Amino acid sequence: VQLQASGGGLVQTGDSLRLSCAASGRTWRNYDMGWFRQAPGKEREFVAHINWSAYTRYADSVEGRFTISRDNAKNTVYLQMNNLKPEDTAIYYCAATSGRYWSTASTYEYWGQGTQVTVSS
Repeated sequence: VQLQASGGGLVQTGDSLRLSCAASGRTWRNYDMGWFRQAPGKEREFVAHINWSAYTRYADSVEGRFTISRDNAKNTVYLQMNNLKPEDTAIYYCAATSGRYWSTASTYEYWGQGTQVTVSS
């Protein structure tokens, strides 16, 4: 499975962005997908997860503001981010896992290259 994230940028507080993660590989649809982020000087943290049947989970910090979705026909996972805050500033990574511990980065076997999101106050 190969992943490529895109859609990051510089926005202001309260703005929205949609990140995309294009996946390749014939078994991609069998994987659960996640978004993680890493801010400067901080550890990579879980943001959102979607399983093969589109069941979703979110970190408390983004619940109600972010929405993860997947379009299996387009081999793409999305992260819609609304009401962005300066603390959302980070590099965002998409990842794929066949494991059980969906909020743990080490569970994920495949990673995209990351896309920078910067939210100015």
